[in-house]
This record gives sequence, C-alpha cells and structure tokens, in this order.
Amino acid sequence: MRLSKNVLGDQFVPKVSDGTCELEKCIADNYQRAFRSAYLILGNQADAEEAVQEAFLRAWKFRASISRETSIKPWLYRVVINSCYSKLRKVAANRDNIATGIDIDRLHFSQPSYTASIELKQAVLAAIEALPAHLRVPVVLRYYVDLREREISIAIKKRPGTVKSRLHEARRLLAENPALQSITRQDIHDEEVGK
Repeated sequence: MRLSKNVLGDQFVPKVSDGTCELEKCIADNYQRAFRSAYLILGNQADAEEAVQEAFLRAWKFRASISRETSIKPWLYRVVINSCYSKLRKVAANRDNIATGIDIDRLHFSQPSYTASIELKQAVLAAIEALPAHLRVPVVLRYYVDLREREISIAIKKRPGTVKSRLHEARRLLAENPALQSITRQDIHDEEVGK
C-alpha cells in the first residue's frame, strides 16, 4: 500500500495497488449470496457458515495471488466452492452428519422471482439437493449467484464447455424430477381452472 496526496486537501489517503479494496468490497457485497450458495451445496447451516468464513479468510490471506486480469467475483466463488468441496469430503468421511434437508427460511431469498409457493420452493430445493455435487455446484452458481458460464468455469476450474454440459445435464435431471413435474402439472391445471 502506498500513500497518495488527496487532490482536495493535504490529507493523505491510502491508495491500494493490489486490489485489496476491491476484494474487501466484493467480500462485503457477497457474504449473503456466498452463504446461500454454500447452504444449497452443503445442506447444513453450520457447515455453510463455516465454509464461507474459511473461504473468506483464505481469500483475504491469498489476495496477492489475484492477477489484474482475473475478475474478483469468480475467483472469490472458486475459493468458496473449494471450501464447500472440503466440507463435502469431510461429510462423506463421516456419514452420520449428512444433512436431512434444506430449510428455505435460512436462504433469505430477496428477488421477486422467488415469491412462488412454498411447496414449489421446497420441491425445487429438494431436487437441487438431490443432484450430484458436480451438477449442483454449477446450478447454484448460475441460478442463485447469477454467474455467467465463463465465470462459473473460473470458479470451478473447468472449461466453459464442461460448465455448459453440466448445466444442461442438471436441467434435464430437474425436468425429469417427479416432484417438480407433479407441481408443474398442478400449477398448469390451477391456471386453466382459474380462467
């Protein structure tokens, strides 16, 4: 960090040349979304909180490794995803601690598109939770974090084509999910009856 003279006066203000301020802002702006992503991946609030805290500490510790060409948000989510994968490996080693389901109230959805019925939300979350981790992670990053495919490829260290195929496979499995199909059919029926 070097000091630069403020144009408006004689005050000295810190000028960060290593992207620290940008990382700090990204961490502050993305905590809730990172927690929600970790929770969707891990299915357990305590594990998700721990994974995000570990990830943000790791990101801060290794902030000097961010190159100027790297976008901070996908890099930060790569650290979060790696932390989640570490947790998943620990859970797999200790099968007694596997989560029994996602509590949608913990996710704090704020976008109007998530105001659908509770039953539909629960069915979607259960279907996402049933996906294998290699498909669940891209779905969470795409539809809950709103990363583009190229950003997801950075976050999970896979080629964009791999991300695209995993998203396609995940959407196929979600479309074939019997619980989602029955709810969708019921919603269509309710709309037709309501006309």
